[in-house]
Amino acid sequence: MALSASEISDLRRAKDLLENPGLAARVSNYIGTPIEKVLKRLPESMTVTVNEITRKSIEKALDIALLTMDKDEQGASSNWWHKLAVVATGAGGGAFGLPALALELPVSTTIMLRSIADIARSEGEDLRSPDARLQCVQVLALGGSSKGDDGTESGYFAARAALAKSISEAAAHLTKKGLSHHGAPAIVRLISQVATRFSIVVSEKAAAQAVPVVGAFGGAAINSLFIDHFQDMGRGHFIVRKLERLHGREEVRRLYDTL
Repeated sequence: MALSASEISDLRRAKDLLENPGLAARVSNYIGTPIEKVLKRLPESMTVTVNEITRKSIEKALDIALLTMDKDEQGASSNWWHKLAVVATGAGGGAFGLPALALELPVSTTIMLRSIADIARSEGEDLRSPDARLQCVQVLALGGSSKGDDGTESGYFAARAALAKSISEAAAHLTKKGLSHHGAPAIVRLISQVATRFSIVVSEKAAAQAVPVVGAFGGAAINSLFIDHFQDMGRGHFIVRKLERLHGREEVRRLYDTL
């Protein structure tokens, strides 16, 4: 069955959200400086530190965020409350600069994953399904291209394809063992892949918070941009998945490419 006019409109909205400029562009507009210039001034050791903090943050968030989401709740997602919570953590992190990232990021990531799961539920996902839960984690990988991507491999569907096998293997494991067994190789592999992409965006956020004039107010604003970005990624991703459940992946992908 062909997509209706309203569904095509939804798909166009999803593509606008998923393919628009990412966090770096939003933050650069806010601080008035290209984020790439700030990143070049950071010490090389910062990259290793951010990667490790990012991986640990995703592990902790996976333990907490999806387990505490009310699976039976219905209605629109409560983006505003999640945004307020992340803004508050950003204010605290901004006041203390980069050293606070190790404390602030796990909290912010957990809140964002709850928000993404809330958006998923509002778009018809069954969060009792391991696949749906892991799709929420995958959203964190949709906001930044890995360093090995070229121009043809950095789009939304390419990012999904890169993670498809890991999502499938991790979902199969969780179906048998449950979330408590997240140390299994399939889960570790997925977290590592997601962290590789998510850390690109975290590095951009960290670079912005390293700007001397940012402070607590700027940290709150940057975290507002941070969660806005991933709420947009989540909304776009789960609109696409909803349409795929109704019309099949091939038809939705074909229309997505023509819009």
